[in-house]
Amino acid sequence: MKVIVTGGLGFIGSHTVVELQNKGYEVVIVDNCSNSSKEVLKGIEKITGIAPVFEEFDLREKVKVQEFFERHQDASGLIHFAASKAVGESVKEPLLYYENNIGTLVYLLQELKKKESANFIFSSSCTVYGQADELPITENAPIKPAESPYGNTKQIGEEIIRDTCKVNPQIKAIALRYFNPIGAHPSVEIGELPLGVPANLVPFITQTGIGLREQLSVFGNDYPTPDGTAVRDYIHVVDLAKAHVIALERLIKQNNKDNYEVFNIGTGTGSSVLEVIRSFESVSGKKLNYKIVAKRSGDVTAAYADTSKANNDLGWKSQSTLDEALASAWEWEQKVRG
Repeated sequence: MKVIVTGGLGFIGSHTVVELQNKGYEVVIVDNCSNSSKEVLKGIEKITGIAPVFEEFDLREKVKVQEFFERHQDASGLIHFAASKAVGESVKEPLLYYENNIGTLVYLLQELKKKESANFIFSSSCTVYGQADELPITENAPIKPAESPYGNTKQIGEEIIRDTCKVNPQIKAIALRYFNPIGAHPSVEIGELPLGVPANLVPFITQTGIGLREQLSVFGNDYPTPDGTAVRDYIHVVDLAKAHVIALERLIKQNNKDNYEVFNIGTGTGSSVLEVIRSFESVSGKKLNYKIVAKRSGDVTAAYADTSKANNDLGWKSQSTLDEALASAWEWEQKVRG
């Protein structure tokens, strides 16, 4: 069975390609390499023994999207990762985010609409919940006004898919709302490779640990949390990748209850920034240079998942601990800088 993976050279995309190939799927990657490297293909091949088919183009080019689908009419599923994802950048460049994250989604769905049946997995985010009223966050939590254009593109993206599925029953879709993916593949052949200054906590921690960054800034220590720092749900990227394969197989086997479903994908445990730092120090044996600075606007106090729907309905559960995820991230950082 052939599966198309957009953004398949990225952090989560590449790990998902590995899990798909390990289960015998033929994978076709689409990526414009704007935030990824073709070197990732070598890592995927080393792990799985298979070089995925790779097509380099930009999904914003509608004609190229149409031509691509004509070439791959036999695809059984599409997993859509390709999107811009830096919250801060989205505030500065909202139109770039709306064009890249919304326009491309519309072009893909227009092609899926032409098929007799289509299975679609959408890379969504817990940012759709904004500042949650209750913790842990369930899939029924209200969708609050987005804190950033990036978060808004995920909200709008989900609405577009839901509206499309309503009138196109041949399209079956699942939106996976990720919490905070971290870590690297245990082979250390692929991992997170942020370009420039990392926007996420863990790569900033590992880069500080290895000496690439002088100091880690901890944004705020007066949140209403046990140690005053913000709390998030950190999930190992391999656990997250496996969730995509399970979600796709749910659609292929027609085990879905509706033709549009949403699932939270997290560990169900919240960890504070200081807890993550202590975990890193424990697994790496390094003392981390960090300082407390002012809060960032748009940051929520705490966000962690209620995973019971994913556990029970999807039949998926996270396996790795925070220590294991951070140990793999540190191993990857040492290899990249070695």
